[in-house]
Amino acid sequence: MTATAPRATATGLVPGSATHPLDLATAEEFDAVREVLAEAGLLGDAVRFCFAGLEEPDKASVLAFRDGDDVDRRFRVLLLDMSGGPSRDVVVSATRREVDTAVELDPATSGQLPIIDSEFEIMEEIVLASSEWCDALRRRGIDPATVRAVPLSAGSYYPEETGRRMARVLGFRQDHEKDSPWAHPVDGVVAYVDLVRREVTRVIDHAEIPVPDEPGNFDDPEQVGPQRTTLKPIEITQPEGVSFTVEGNRLRWEGWDLRIGFNEREGLTLHQIGIHGRPLVYRASIAEMVVPYGDPSPVRFWQNYFDAGEYMFARYANSLELGCDCLGEIHYMDVVVADDDGSPRTITNAICLHEEDYGVLWKHTDIFTQAQETRRQRRMVISFFTTIGNYDYGFYWYLYLDGTMACESKLTGIPFTSGMSSGEHAFATEVAPGLGLPYHQHLFSARLDMTVDGTENAVEEVEAVPLPVGDANPWGNAFTESRTRLTRESEAGRVASPGTSRSWQVVNPSSRNRHGRPVAYALQAEGRPTLMTDPSSVVAGRAAFATRHLWVTAYDADERYPAGDYVNQHPGGAGLPEWTAADRSLDEGGRGADVVLWHTFGLTHVPRPEDWPIMPVDYAGFRLVPVGFFDRNPTLDVPPSSNGHCHS
Repeated sequence: MTATAPRATATGLVPGSATHPLDLATAEEFDAVREVLAEAGLLGDAVRFCFAGLEEPDKASVLAFRDGDDVDRRFRVLLLDMSGGPSRDVVVSATRREVDTAVELDPATSGQLPIIDSEFEIMEEIVLASSEWCDALRRRGIDPATVRAVPLSAGSYYPEETGRRMARVLGFRQDHEKDSPWAHPVDGVVAYVDLVRREVTRVIDHAEIPVPDEPGNFDDPEQVGPQRTTLKPIEITQPEGVSFTVEGNRLRWEGWDLRIGFNEREGLTLHQIGIHGRPLVYRASIAEMVVPYGDPSPVRFWQNYFDAGEYMFARYANSLELGCDCLGEIHYMDVVVADDDGSPRTITNAICLHEEDYGVLWKHTDIFTQAQETRRQRRMVISFFTTIGNYDYGFYWYLYLDGTMACESKLTGIPFTSGMSSGEHAFATEVAPGLGLPYHQHLFSARLDMTVDGTENAVEEVEAVPLPVGDANPWGNAFTESRTRLTRESEAGRVASPGTSRSWQVVNPSSRNRHGRPVAYALQAEGRPTLMTDPSSVVAGRAAFATRHLWVTAYDADERYPAGDYVNQHPGGAGLPEWTAADRSLDEGGRGADVVLWHTFGLTHVPRPEDWPIMPVDYAGFRLVPVGFFDRNPTLDVPPSSNGHCHS
């Protein structure tokens, strides 16, 4: 890498300057960033933006910020020269109108920048210019013009591709303009594409598998049949208005207080989360995800997609619609991202805020006092949806009245398809004649920068342990709690254990409740499978974060992405494996440290016929639950319902 710091000549403040370091990015700021880069000579006809987002100040600076302090709004930009010139990682101050740093990358060692729309758009042109690709299709009796080229990330498999910007292409036949190509995979053939030279370097024509003919058009009335008429309307109203307030990007609700952020790599980011005036999480986000496929065929073995690091999946966030995506009294937030040319693009209604009923909060009918009390749980919902290729992902952050915080990923859309020869069922589920849905996983990495009552936190692994029969347990009924303090990074790569109810408690040794115990929040994992690939596999090296349910690291402002900064075609070992090799202390003299939790959660998807032609939502997530953070039930002051359908 080569670092330079060219300076732009213009000065002055950006129109509509932010008043807080974590305010959402504005169109004016992106315009200013582009102007500064142009004036610094870092743009050109072939240069495109792979990422542009707020470069957040370090934690100490943000925590020390007070209203009225100066705000320097800096942006990180990844610049790709599509003609093969140098790629750069640049930091720009939109406030000072200066380029602070410009790092020239060596793709052979650092990996490639994310794949962008400008490259997707030229993919069919590239493969249609390849006689080898077109001949392979014609041998199958297929007109190449009817085949949609699906560009996919290449991974890191061949030494001859090192340093070259590559993609793989699979084909899907489209029978007419409204026909879903996903129903007609042209299996057994794949093209390898050099994106800089704009040429097909290799076509693997492994097998001629019949293309499935049955359509999969879930929006075609002729295929799905008449809509049912038995469902009656459900209306959700709050006649007195909502219980939350939003000022800029700051949300307050029932004691909760936080700031909402957004960028095209992580999507939603939550900042400075606190409850009843006490800090809990400094920053929470989904920092990476990987979708590895389990089909070892010669044309599919390389299929594994890092939708965040390789595709910047949140740039495809949906504009949400009332009554369809969100129901009730909704507050929407727009977000601004940069397109491939660096121009601002506003995604309207990208973030949905609403509160919803969540059943019974607590209830008891007492046999002695005759007390009959019921309270209803409610939660604050912060969400967005994004579409990346065939899949649609919704990310929902929940805040509850009792101090619980949770994250849930909702997966829907169209599972990736394959062709199936007769009797071939080892790695896919047949969902239509000759049509398969390959086995795969969706594994997410949540980055949780914890501040439970302050920045000095420790992490303890807690589980239930049965005692053997003996003097202390003569009847064999006893079990107790086991606690293990994770004191170094080398011992903090952990897996869940549902059989022992294992959780990880983030404690503050310096803050104690009235019972004399350190206050804590517990990370409760679902404990589903981690990465299923062999440890020697390429994807295991690149997605090492997904081999553990938990990693804990000492805070470092530069450590943001668990698979590294530049994931596309990276050979592996970046991110969490590299950082934890330093084996930093997580517990300074028993006082704890400034720690970050990285939690892997997700689904192992063995598809069902019911997942075709469109998949009903499936769910994965985790919870953060107070453990001694409060001295007693913090919801005793929640009033009974007063909607006329309940009495106390």
